[in-house]
Amino acid sequence: MPLKIVGDARPNSFEFETEALIKASGFREYDARWWFGHAGSAQPPELNLIGVQALGMGLGTLIRRLGAGPDIVTGHDFRAYSLGIKLALISGLMAAGARVKDIGLALSPMAYFAQFALDTQSVAMVTASHNENGWTGVKMGAARPLTFGPEEMSALKQIVLAGDFDLAGGGSYEFVSDFRETYLDDLVGDKRIARKLKVVAACGNGTAGAFAPQALERIGCEVIPLDVELDHTFPRYNPNPEDMQMLHAIRDKVLETGADVGLGFDGDGDRCGVVDNEGNEIFADKVGVMLARDISSQYPGSTFVVDVKSTGLFNTDNVLRANGAVTDYWKTGHSYIKRRVAELGAVAGFEKSGHFFFNPPIGRGYDDGLITAIAICEMLDRNPKSSMADLYRALPLTYGTPTMSPHCADEVKYGVVERVVADFRAMQRDGETFAGQKISDLITVNGVRVVAEDGTWGLVRASSNKPELVVVVESPVSSERRRQMFEAVDAVLRRSPDVGAYNQTF
Repeated sequence: MPLKIVGDARPNSFEFETEALIKASGFREYDARWWFGHAGSAQPPELNLIGVQALGMGLGTLIRRLGAGPDIVTGHDFRAYSLGIKLALISGLMAAGARVKDIGLALSPMAYFAQFALDTQSVAMVTASHNENGWTGVKMGAARPLTFGPEEMSALKQIVLAGDFDLAGGGSYEFVSDFRETYLDDLVGDKRIARKLKVVAACGNGTAGAFAPQALERIGCEVIPLDVELDHTFPRYNPNPEDMQMLHAIRDKVLETGADVGLGFDGDGDRCGVVDNEGNEIFADKVGVMLARDISSQYPGSTFVVDVKSTGLFNTDNVLRANGAVTDYWKTGHSYIKRRVAELGAVAGFEKSGHFFFNPPIGRGYDDGLITAIAICEMLDRNPKSSMADLYRALPLTYGTPTMSPHCADEVKYGVVERVVADFRAMQRDGETFAGQKISDLITVNGVRVVAEDGTWGLVRASSNKPELVVVVESPVSSERRRQMFEAVDAVLRRSPDVGAYNQTF
């Protein structure tokens, strides 16, 4: 009898133990995320272990149909339930004939590196990244260094929900021991910095605590650890370097210890957040501009890719212009930016969320928070007379916001964004003023980025991995213009009753 796939089943029931629970909305644009639940949680789970097994059957089927062969790397992040989820995924993969190479507890970039080191095309990394405890997910790819985009995710969703599995059998399992050391050896290589840097390494008790301090010490940094002890209850805050709570904690530790820089890593280690020596929390897009300045001075005429949430400085900065740098604004999402970096042969890609992608000679094209951290240390090493705050001050002043996320259910969020885009198009067509000025440009490659005549802009898009919208605002003029743009954008959002409260504002 074929596996029964259902979208709803309650825990502690016969159905939950006999049917594959896998909610359709968990198949996101470029990875998969589900609420798995935890003890004491009132929210019903969207996935059970039989559902994870079905996901593995579907993924094993898909990679064969894509022509990627049967070999696949697996790894898992540090959460109470991630190992069990990975083993259920592996059992499904093997049923579909996959030859699994399991690297154990890992960062996502360690799994991406394993595709190269173990000469394997496909990867399945069990992680919920920075999501709260109770969430799980899988980051997948079948053509290194790329991860799945909407086309592959749609195909996977169709296979799994229809139970359209090719259960060829003949799968195998191999545990790759000591791969952490292989990864760290490759990461640091012969990199050594001459400048004596005191660096706060903040890991929010997530997986990066087992990797980041060692990598930074090996390139010559004096490391001040902050929440590096692995603890899957995340006792202080989620390991998310876009979250102001984590950034404030890093700031406090930097100021307390007189560190040269603070570096924060997310739950699966593919993102890096930065606090300078004066305690300024530098949003990742500004860090990207600093790194782009440094890289384009070494490689004139460099091409960069940035997401639509990012600062307008990539287009207007005089140093980047003088170095002949060219920047392409593209869709938000690690899979989209990674693919665009590969397509354009860009030297690097930067996302406001802190996903940074470096092509050779710096990296292999995938996002790795530790490679980003090392690149920041090397930038400081090449500028021995400048502090991190000096390099930050050297940027033209703009007034930006953190990423702000009002709640909006997965089932309706894309429809809400479509209505917002239509509203802005109507305003532009009718020559209406918005936030006190006419609309000079609408960028709709991913949601909508509405730009005023003075360069002040606001972005609205649907979150790719949570039931939220994403709102970002920046003004090159003043904090008052930033406030006007935010209030005007929020007023458009409030036309929809489906838009809830923000997770944070400024």
